[in-house]
Amino acid sequence: MDSQDNTELSESFSDLSRKLPENCVEYLLFVLDIELDARNLLSELENIRKAATQLCDNIAKGYIWQRDSFRLRLERDQDLVFLRGATDYGDSVEDEWLIVYLLRELTRSFPNLWVRIFDSDGEFLLVEAANVLPKWLSPEIDGNRTWIHDQKLYILPLTASSGVKRSLSLIEAVKYIKSSPDALVHSTFVEAEAFYRLEKYPGHVTDSMHHSLVTIPRKLLYILHERPSTIAPAVEAFYLRDPVAMKPLASPSGNAHFPPEDLVTVSVKFTKVLFAQLKSQRFQPPPTWNAVFEAAEKQASGTEGSQKRLAQLEMGMKVTSGFEMLASDASKKDNRLAREFAMLLEDVEEDGAQVLPTDEEIETWEDVHKEDDESWLDINYEDFEGELEGNRSSRKGSKGGFGDSSAQANLQRMVSRFEAFLNDDKAGIEGAELEDMDEDDELSDEDEDSDDEDKEVGFDEEQFSRMMREMMGLPAVQPKDSETVVGNSKGAAARDIIEEEGDGEDIKQLAAQMEAELKELGALRLDPELENFKAIEATDKAKSKGKARADQGQAADNEEESGEEEVDVDYNLAKNLLESFKSQAGMAGPAGNILGMMGLQLPRDEDEEEDE
Repeated sequence: MDSQDNTELSESFSDLSRKLPENCVEYLLFVLDIELDARNLLSELENIRKAATQLCDNIAKGYIWQRDSFRLRLERDQDLVFLRGATDYGDSVEDEWLIVYLLRELTRSFPNLWVRIFDSDGEFLLVEAANVLPKWLSPEIDGNRTWIHDQKLYILPLTASSGVKRSLSLIEAVKYIKSSPDALVHSTFVEAEAFYRLEKYPGHVTDSMHHSLVTIPRKLLYILHERPSTIAPAVEAFYLRDPVAMKPLASPSGNAHFPPEDLVTVSVKFTKVLFAQLKSQRFQPPPTWNAVFEAAEKQASGTEGSQKRLAQLEMGMKVTSGFEMLASDASKKDNRLAREFAMLLEDVEEDGAQVLPTDEEIETWEDVHKEDDESWLDINYEDFEGELEGNRSSRKGSKGGFGDSSAQANLQRMVSRFEAFLNDDKAGIEGAELEDMDEDDELSDEDEDSDDEDKEVGFDEEQFSRMMREMMGLPAVQPKDSETVVGNSKGAAARDIIEEEGDGEDIKQLAAQMEAELKELGALRLDPELENFKAIEATDKAKSKGKARADQGQAADNEEESGEEEVDVDYNLAKNLLESFKSQAGMAGPAGNILGMMGLQLPRDEDEEEDE
């Protein structure tokens, strides 16, 4: 193995060891300026880190991250010095796109800033632009080729890897950008598709929030008012609960952190993802909440207002249960918000009720009674069909179509692409064939690989015939020399026939050859011959009882279908098939599968047991 192979192998193992966890996005920020020395480089990176923090505070102020927030730290890797960040976005993919938007905006203020961003699925920006990518750019070779600079998307060409179709190492990519920045590929089509989801920002930061009135203990209200973002780990603890996490709620006389006492109804801010996760869960109230729900149900008069208060109590019970489960091991979690909640809870329990807000103080809070419409949770399928067709809903009383304008555009875009693919006569089993946007003629390697793959899938008629003989228990045929030559030529002809796609006549010819060979073996012989019946009769004399039953069944069939001639059965073939089926002992096996494909369902072999 040469040095190049060793290098590629070490890089592949390095990539495996540094594989991102699921639902995690990583981003790398480089200052690529050959005029900067090491000291000035560190100073510039620190300025970028502070600017990124300030930008996040301005754009994402009040935003609730699903798990981790946007953050950067200084990193050194071999000869590279840069800023690195990683965010676990959980079930909220909007967190990932918000980070893309922040980084793209950051490159506006720093002309020497180059950004790499990828997630556990790889180059997700290229996945968004898959419909317009150049053909040479495949997932196998796109590593470290996608960069954001000056709010634009750049792709490193094949020349960055000396024309070899492989992924680049991080050092190779940085060196190439420094040496040949003008050689990078910038396609407005690819960029528009990759950044399509960013069009809704920054307004989407506010649109993704949801306020809902819930009834919760005053102690919990204080924590949520001090740290609104702690709702995220609490909802996740509730949504991903298990029997161990449920233990703090199981005992009716347990020492709960948030007992259902001194309840208040206030507005709590969620993201739409968190609210949907909480709302969709069916959850039996813990024993400590039973008395509260019984009293609320007795007071409910069936009016809309009373039912609404009952729903607010149910949502508050879910929120409180989530915080109760989170409190059991919050200090041990890796989540920063969970640890902040644990410290705040400890302070509240030490200070007691004196720190809790009064009703008068609560009324002075902003948006304390705010409640957003929940209709976005409901899907009307008539509206949905209308949005797919690009029409606004005309239902009486409808205030708008399904979702917002961006949701409608996404739906139309998705359906149009899918229909275009289905109507594409040139589309094959490998999926949509994309337009070639790069005049790259270096496709000889792919052609050779394709030819090799076709050869590997070739059909060997002689080997197939031999395997069928062995499975059915037929004696092996020893061909003569001349027959061997003919057989080999027939096998080669069969391979050539299979390799040519869409040639129906050749396939029919091959099927005819196989049918002729099976007839020679007696598997498809339908002409009655007396010798075979004599052989069967002579062999089955010892099984007179079974033979008598078979004769009775045959006589009955002859009465119903008197016009049919007797069918010859190859004794050895039938005997081996039945023995193979019997050896399966009722389980799945080759004989049962073959007979099932032929539409034959054999009964259990109970006659022999009865005879014994």
